[in-house]
Amino acid sequence: MTTETTGTLSALYARAWQAMIGKNEDELRAAHATEFNLTHMTGKRQTLDQYIAEIVNGTLNYYSEATERVKITMLDTHHATVTGYSVVTAAVYGGGKHTWHLRMAFAAGKQPDGTWKFTKCDVSTY
Repeated sequence: MTTETTGTLSALYARAWQAMIGKNEDELRAAHATEFNLTHMTGKRQTLDQYIAEIVNGTLNYYSEATERVKITMLDTHHATVTGYSVVTAAVYGGGKHTWHLRMAFAAGKQPDGTWKFTKCDVSTY
């Protein structure tokens, strides 16, 4: 694994969080592949379009994120896992504002244009 790739994937993690907090649909699409799917800590599964719609319409409200650590594992030259451990303040699905310790286990793929995007995420607490 190169330092450049590690830096790129760490930056992608930070970029995705900033897009979620800012409800920035363009940035969310830039950070995630079209085939992206998310499994919430409740087990609910969503496509990229469903996930973005719930962020933009206020069903999922992310207020802050503080990264504690990010672990990157290269699987081959075009695939990696990016597991981030973050303290997140959010209000989701009509619930009140709470703070969670979230483990975001992303799969990342290098796209044909050379950029990296997230293709999958499984969320849990830690």
